[in-house]
Amino acid sequence: MSDIIAESLLYQNVMESLHSAGELININQNALERLKRPRRSIIVSIPVYMDDGNITVFRGYRVQHNQTLGPFKGGLRYHPSVNLSEVAGLASLMTFKNSLLGLPLGGAKGGVEVNPNSLSKTELQRLTRSFTTELGPFIGPDKDIPAPDVGTDSQTMAWMLDTYSAENGFAQTGVVTGKPIEIGGSMGRDSATGLGVVYIMDKALQTMNKKMSESTMAIQGFGKVGMHAAIEADALGAKVVAVSDVTCAIYDPNGLNIKELVEYIKEHRILKDYPKAQQITNDELLSLDVDVLAPCALDGVIREDNADIVKAKIIIEGANGPVTMSANQMLFEKGILVVPDILANGGGVVVSYFEWVQDIVWLFWTEEEVRSKLQSIMYRSFDKVFEFSQKNQKNMRASAMAVSLMRLEKAMLLRGLAW
Repeated sequence: MSDIIAESLLYQNVMESLHSAGELININQNALERLKRPRRSIIVSIPVYMDDGNITVFRGYRVQHNQTLGPFKGGLRYHPSVNLSEVAGLASLMTFKNSLLGLPLGGAKGGVEVNPNSLSKTELQRLTRSFTTELGPFIGPDKDIPAPDVGTDSQTMAWMLDTYSAENGFAQTGVVTGKPIEIGGSMGRDSATGLGVVYIMDKALQTMNKKMSESTMAIQGFGKVGMHAAIEADALGAKVVAVSDVTCAIYDPNGLNIKELVEYIKEHRILKDYPKAQQITNDELLSLDVDVLAPCALDGVIREDNADIVKAKIIIEGANGPVTMSANQMLFEKGILVVPDILANGGGVVVSYFEWVQDIVWLFWTEEEVRSKLQSIMYRSFDKVFEFSQKNQKNMRASAMAVSLMRLEKAMLLRGLAW
């Protein structure tokens, strides 16, 4: 296991952050050792009866990193590059994210090594049901609660819920989150990550005595996170001047018409050939002189070799790891505030937590209640990290990990898991 994990750059980066933040707070060494390796790593074979009559066996994973604070929680992704080391790194990050956000949850992650676009809907359903059966002994409302991630969605979760419930004899809606509203999903779940990005943007602007209505924003990525971030920022009065997708980036210094753009995407699916804005490259988007730059798509887009082109005063990491470790330090030294992914894109898991709570008590909240509770948690979490950053003169990434580790360390010591 350790040899496989060591091959992953993601896992190595997580461990580097863990050790660096551990030194910063002088973490108990026994607690540190417990956090360096997952508690449990599950590899399963998933036989699927294909539409052509043949059986294909896929490989699936679930890594349960740490449950000191509560049941394991984390997404499931369907992607050709899914492997044990990547999943282990992401599971670790979920532990630290849940701790930072003050949630009573541990960290987990999972996935299947598959291109979901190559399967029919019936094949995807068979794959999901077979995977759920294999994971059955290890998941549950009080054990481990999966959620959608790359390549999965609310339909995937609905199939998982049905399979798990059928095998246990009664409906257990709390076994997964990110479900359709009709079967126990939460209001506000679809927009949660993007909305959380905007709440963090608001707090970051306040540190510079700026208001949303006075600010400009560029968003790299216009998918699930980026689109909702644009919608919410626009609704609060910010001027979104640029967005991008895999085909191009578009720019209007006077601000894009976000409502019109969303309708255009629904019809055409891509930004290319959008007629009412200037087409630019993704690199040009990263270099725009705006108040806030929100990378909401790929990891590693801001690196040591291009960090010097960034002119934004604030970077909000809507994606996982869009700013590399070396670039992060360069930007910090330039006076650019980088709010790390562990904090900035936490809105999704917060509302997943809300969904789990609602399912357990069978009492559901309005969208206004969900948004209000999400804002409270995101604001409180930002304040803790920013206060630590100012007090210790450290960048926000190191500070976020340090704040997360302090909660984990205290819980582990109290429970006797370290001494």
